[in-house]
Amino acid sequence: MATRPILELRADVRTRARTVFDGLGFLEVDTPVLSAEVLPEAHIDPLAVHIDGDGRPPHYLQASPEALMKRLLAAGSGPIYQFARSFRAGEFGDRHDVEFVLLEWYAPGTTLDDTAAFLERFCGVVLGTQGIDRLTCRAAFQVHAGLDPFMATLADWRAAGLRAGLQLPEHHADTADDWFELLLSEVLTPRLGRGRPTMLEEWPVSQAAFARVAAGEPPVARRFELFVEGVELANGWEEETRRAVLLERIATANRVRQAGGRGGLPVPARLVEAHGDAMPEGVGAALGFDRLVMLAGGAPSIDAVRCFNSRTA
Repeated sequence: MATRPILELRADVRTRARTVFDGLGFLEVDTPVLSAEVLPEAHIDPLAVHIDGDGRPPHYLQASPEALMKRLLAAGSGPIYQFARSFRAGEFGDRHDVEFVLLEWYAPGTTLDDTAAFLERFCGVVLGTQGIDRLTCRAAFQVHAGLDPFMATLADWRAAGLRAGLQLPEHHADTADDWFELLLSEVLTPRLGRGRPTMLEEWPVSQAAFARVAAGEPPVARRFELFVEGVELANGWEEETRRAVLLERIATANRVRQAGGRGGLPVPARLVEAHGDAMPEGVGAALGFDRLVMLAGGAPSIDAVRCFNSRTA
């Protein structure tokens, strides 16, 4: 695709997306790309930048604007969205790059039911789809991988991987969570969202990230991922707002990082302080904007709808 058509396509998709958010009363914001804090995540490596010299603590290019947008929420911003330049070390491929654009939003006072209605509208306006399917993790894994993710033993996970012809990468631990992520990526994702978008919900608690956990038998994380034509397009959750729980989740993420030999990351003190009474309950979500443009343009990769990537910039 020539340069001008790529620019026009990206501008058109951005305009369509803005129309949806602006029509619902969201405010477009911008937050720093470079921050002294980063939100530790188990499998995402941020890029450190030493702006004060090697002897001082680094700043970080943000893997997403989540930490800073949540601080805006706690300060009373109301519903907000952002097209954010984001950075993740070591990510390359048809649908990944070190630098990319996230469309991230936060909707105080909403639930996943509200999010489903929003995503149906959003995908209709931007991609021309109709309707949305809502599917639980339990149902999806039973149908496509032949096991119940809430009841499976490690032996069951290994057997499901063997049936699918999969092996864990060398740097991954042999745990149920690693098999969950591999089967989700390689077996479920290509089958989801075919014909119309699919919202995958009710995740195992071990996959909660920073989602609220709902009581039940079994308890489930109020998290979702959105799939369109076999592409993971977005993810989010009903936010966990309690300070103590956030600290527990950060500690868990750092333990996973350390077990994988990647080292822990500093606790983001200002983000932690923003949690508690000042942090509104609601849904936060992040959508891969480059993937959205790829789908809108019927392109085979995100590089086909970008004028630059991290290797050519």
